Amino acid sequence: MDLTRRFIAEFIGTFWLVLGGCGSAVLAAGFPDLGIGFAGVALAFGLTVLTMAYAIGHISGAHLNPAVTIGLYISGRFSAKDIVPYVIAQLTGAIFAAFVLWQIASGNPDFNLVESGFAANGYGEHSPGGYSLYAALITEVVMTFMFLFIILGSTDYRAPAHFAPIAIGLGLTLIHLISIPVTNTSVNPARSTSQALFVGGWAIQQLWLFWIAPIVGAILAGFVYRYVGRDTELRVREQLRTEQEL
Repeated sequence: MDLTRRFIAEFIGTFWLVLGGCGSAVLAAGFPDLGIGFAGVALAFGLTVLTMAYAIGHISGAHLNPAVTIGLYISGRFSAKDIVPYVIAQLTGAIFAAFVLWQIASGNPDFNLVESGFAANGYGEHSPGGYSLYAALITEVVMTFMFLFIILGSTDYRAPAHFAPIAIGLGLTLIHLISIPVTNTSVNPARSTSQALFVGGWAIQQLWLFWIAPIVGAILAGFVYRYVGRDTELRVREQLRTEQEL
């Protein structure tokens, strides 16, 4: 599959992730009496990944996340030359989704971009539960590690075929159920960047954590799975090398 088509697929997929996940948090989570709450937001994020994994997984791999792209490279399943184009596609898709969400939310006269938080990620006074920087750092590293480990394991050629999107989507749902109170859950630098750009101020100042921690967690998962699933990775790397030679 040529890079342009994969770029478009990653753009659309990440757009859907941010619009569906952050949109549920901004528009539906706190709606009086009928709000979906943390559980609904967690499910929304999981459903965006599950649906896009089936929709574009065969086109781009449905990374939708710079940390996932980097983690897959570390594990030997992705080419270094495609990292930057993928990350650009993910960031632009996420930012466009945040713009669309802002346009929708602004249709409510009571909406205040800064006061609402716009589903931005944060720690300390900007953590939903008031959790510290240290707690946020540990949470984001560990949750991204587990997310990448689930992705690598469920897409192993020895795993049951066609069920990977379900495992990945449910895994992301569980991650959100655990960590929304701590950081609003990032595990995805593109998702964090898109919301922070619109909120500005504190969200931009704290954004560094939501790049560093997910990428560290993804790199660790990539190395660990290369050891745990070594036979798989050797086969995948050989297949990737063959495809690049064609």
